[in-house]
Amino acid sequence: MAGLVVKPRSRIFHGHEWVYSSEILKSFGNPEDGAVIALKDPADRFLGSALYNSRSQIVARRFCRQRQDLDLDFFERRIAQALEYRLRRGINPNLSRLVWSESDGLPGVIVDRYNDCLVLQTLTLAMDQRKDLIVQALLSQLRPSTILERNDSPMRKAEGMELQNSLLHGPDPGLQPISLDGLQFEINLLHGQKTGFYLDQLPNYAAVARHATGRRVLDCFSNQGAFALACAKAGAASVTALEISEECVAQIRSNAARNQLPTAVDARAINVFDALKDLERQQAEFDLVILDPPSFTKSKGKLHDAMRGYKEIHLRALKLLSTDGILATFCCSHHVSSELFLQVINEAAVDARKTLRQIGSFSQNLDHPIISSLPETEYLKGYLFELAPGR
Repeated sequence: MAGLVVKPRSRIFHGHEWVYSSEILKSFGNPEDGAVIALKDPADRFLGSALYNSRSQIVARRFCRQRQDLDLDFFERRIAQALEYRLRRGINPNLSRLVWSESDGLPGVIVDRYNDCLVLQTLTLAMDQRKDLIVQALLSQLRPSTILERNDSPMRKAEGMELQNSLLHGPDPGLQPISLDGLQFEINLLHGQKTGFYLDQLPNYAAVARHATGRRVLDCFSNQGAFALACAKAGAASVTALEISEECVAQIRSNAARNQLPTAVDARAINVFDALKDLERQQAEFDLVILDPPSFTKSKGKLHDAMRGYKEIHLRALKLLSTDGILATFCCSHHVSSELFLQVINEAAVDARKTLRQIGSFSQNLDHPIISSLPETEYLKGYLFELAPGR
C-alpha cells in the first residue's frame, strides 16, 4: 500500500484525522488521487488508512486506525453504526442526517433522510469514485424509494470535482412533504436549496418559538421560514420574514398558507442588510429578532470580512429591539469560534449602547455528532439574549 510519512508534531498525533500538505515528510509507493493509502510516522509506525488527494489542501483524511479498504462490507458496517447511534439517541429516523462525514467515519459522505427519500453528497474524491458502493450499501440498509445526489457544494471544487445533481435510484420525488413539531412543509429535494432543509437546527426552531407568544417577530435570513412559521404557530403578535431568495419566499408563503397559522407571516424577498437599514430608518421595533445567516466565510483568509458582516447585522438588529426584546442569533461557520462570535456580539452591543443578558444557548442537532478531537465537526453555535432593563 502506498502512503505518506507524516511530520512529527502534526495534528494527527493529537487526535485529528486530517493531514495537510505542509505536514508531509515524504511519500512512498507513488500514491494516486482517490486511493486508500497508509499513514506512517517517521519511525515507520502505522497510523491508519486514509483517503488521498494531492489536489486538495487536506491531502489525506484518516478513516480507520487499522488497514482497511473501501469495499461494500466497509460501507455497510459504517452506515449501520451511524444508524444505530441515531436510534440510540432517539433521533427521528424519517427526518434527520443519517451520515455526517468524519463524525461517522466516512470523510466527505453526507446522507440526509426525508421519509422514504435519501439525499447523498460525496465531497471527497475517493468517496465520489465509490458512489456506486455507497448507494448499494444504502439500499441494503434502508431500502429507500429514491436516492438522489446533491453534489452542488463548492467544497467539491477543492477536491477537483465537478458540481452535479442527479437521481441515483428511483423516481424524482418532486415536492416532498415533511412534518416538524406539528408544522407541514413541502421541500424540493432535487432542485431546492442545500440537501432540502436545515436539519441541524431542528430542535432550535421550537426552542426559539417558545419566546414568541404575543411578540412582534423579525426573522432574518429566513430561508424556508422554519423559525418564522414556528413563531407564528406559537402565537406571535406579528411575524416578518426576510430572505433574499425569491424561491424561498414563495415556499414560506406556500407553507404558511398550508398550515393555516393563527398569525400571518409577512415574507419579503430582500437583501437582509438593506432591509435592516430600511427598518432602522423607519424606526421599526420588534420584540424578538432572529439572526440565522448563511456562513459568511468558508476559509480563514476571509475571517476578517466575515466578522465585519456579523457585527453589522447584530448592531442593526439590536437597534430594532424593544425595551425587553429578545435576540436569538446563530453562526454556522466552524472558522468562527464561540469565543469570537460572542466577542463580535458584545462589540455590537457596546456600539448600540445595549446590555445583553444571556438566557440560553444552542448547538447543532445530535444527528450532526461532534467529535472532541475534530473541532471542525462543531460548527453551529447560537445564543439567546434579552436586553437588560434600565441600561
